[in-house]
Amino acid sequence: MQLIDWLIVLLYFIITMGLGLYLSRRASESLADFFVSGRSLPWWLAGTSMAATTFSIDTPLYICGVVGSRGIAGNWEWWNFGIAHVVLIYIFARLWRRSHIVTDAELTEMRYGGKTAAILRGTKAFLFAVPINCIGIGYAMLAMIKVVDALQLWESLGLNPGENGKIWSVIAISAFVLLYSGFSGLWGVVATDFFQFFLGLSGAIIVAIAAVHHVGGVQQLIPQVQEVTDIDILSFFPFSFANGRFTWSDAAGITATTFSAYMFVQWWSFRRSDGGGEFIQRIAAAKDEAEAEKATWWFNILHYIIRTWPWIIVALVAMVIYPDLGDRELGYPKLMLDFLPPVLLGLVVTSLIAAFMSTVSTSINWGASYLTNDLYLRFFSPNATQAELVTVGRVASVIVTVIGALAAFYATDIRDVFRLVIAIGTGPGLVLVLRWFWWRINAAAELTAMISGFIFGILTSNIPETVINGTTNLLPFTNSLLSPILEFHSFLNEKLFSDFGIRLVIISSVTFILWVTVMYLTPPESDTVLDKFYLQVRPGGMGWRKQRQRTEVLPIQNLTQDILKAIAALLLLFGLMFSIGGFLLLQPFTGWLFLIIAVGGGFWLRKLSRRFS
Repeated sequence: MQLIDWLIVLLYFIITMGLGLYLSRRASESLADFFVSGRSLPWWLAGTSMAATTFSIDTPLYICGVVGSRGIAGNWEWWNFGIAHVVLIYIFARLWRRSHIVTDAELTEMRYGGKTAAILRGTKAFLFAVPINCIGIGYAMLAMIKVVDALQLWESLGLNPGENGKIWSVIAISAFVLLYSGFSGLWGVVATDFFQFFLGLSGAIIVAIAAVHHVGGVQQLIPQVQEVTDIDILSFFPFSFANGRFTWSDAAGITATTFSAYMFVQWWSFRRSDGGGEFIQRIAAAKDEAEAEKATWWFNILHYIIRTWPWIIVALVAMVIYPDLGDRELGYPKLMLDFLPPVLLGLVVTSLIAAFMSTVSTSINWGASYLTNDLYLRFFSPNATQAELVTVGRVASVIVTVIGALAAFYATDIRDVFRLVIAIGTGPGLVLVLRWFWWRINAAAELTAMISGFIFGILTSNIPETVINGTTNLLPFTNSLLSPILEFHSFLNEKLFSDFGIRLVIISSVTFILWVTVMYLTPPESDTVLDKFYLQVRPGGMGWRKQRQRTEVLPIQNLTQDILKAIAALLLLFGLMFSIGGFLLLQPFTGWLFLIIAVGGGFWLRKLSRRFS
């Protein structure tokens, strides 16, 4: 990094802070202004912000690691969520917007009643705001540390801060993010997200172009990349079709059970099966239901169709240029350092910082919304003024940032932490879907699903060595007490849970058995609570027949229509994504096949929209 590169980074910091301070007045009036932008976001801003939150500095590093170890097909680990994200467009986006909530945890006391609903709301708010959210912040910080180290940013200034110094430098950037997001609330977050997303996307495209040019173009890249590995690196799917049947590829980079779990379990079993988290915050902040639906479509286009292939191409080039690289995740920053000239290097480094800041700012604001709306306002100060709640929101932002920074000290591998986040969120997804469409789901069932999924996710995941050492040496007797337990946990992970797909299936199955049992052992919600929820949201389906009869109010949603639209949209989305990939990677048959699928899906979606409009 030369002086001009550092000046570009400095200019970015100044613009970001100025924008955040400029928007601070919009966030100071009320809780809704601070956390859902006064419910006034246009679709293009809300959708871009949703895409920006999923594009952190860890994302290109993570994809380099996935492609390098499991091939392109390994990306089904995150591609499978596209199913849930398309379902969100047509089935859940309008329901969430009609619910008029600030956080998804708030929905629990709208859908359920009594003490169990209150316990569920408080438990969900705490789990999402602190352990789950802060683990996410921690692994984003881990990625930032790896980039700082790989790009030798401090060394370019003649400094050698050591490992702890690098962590503290990342925490300092997080404190900067806290400053502007704490002042401006969600308005500042989404406005900077818009700027940061396109800056980050431009950086990824620049690295991809420079990397491909260095190896002599895609025509030279394709044959070279398959030579450096024994796995079928270029296949989009880990199977082939021959002699009238599908056969599993012996060279696939992922197992059949893992791929099957991605396709048939993970997307509906994960805690965000009906949207969840930051996405719901943006949907709740949209101007109206139509804007919420368009925002979700725009997110899917940006996230899957536009952003996928620059990352994958960079990962393929990194395998060719650095065939012996021990940590595949470092391929992305090494390409930047080795092949980008001054100015371009500064722009791309700035794009990575922007990606990091967009994710951290969202996590800070999102986590603070739970602590403020679902804990402080609900349980500690129900009569708090709007000014008081804004102040509490800013204090909560500080708390979330500090805990997230602590998590960074215990994270070592981005892929492992990503899988931990998935594991501890697996299990409750089916309950979260069914609660919208079946009156019998009660608070006890959702609470059981959430807690059991979290616990079994922890039990079936690898525990970092630093955490094990810190725990066993905490007190004189803890080593002898915990060592047998940890040895048994290690045995289970090596023998039973070593395959990630089996782990997901076991977590989902055990969680399902537990919540169904609890649901039938506990009474349903009262008619008063169920009728009130139905009248507010007016969902479709047969599960609310009793409520329709009692209230004599028809649903707004046509569930059959929305399911058909979601299927057509899936064909369109994945068809376009794989068509682009096929043509880019010189697989014309794949490109044309999926282009035909996309066109068919698009015409079907248009026909459905006209028929039911």
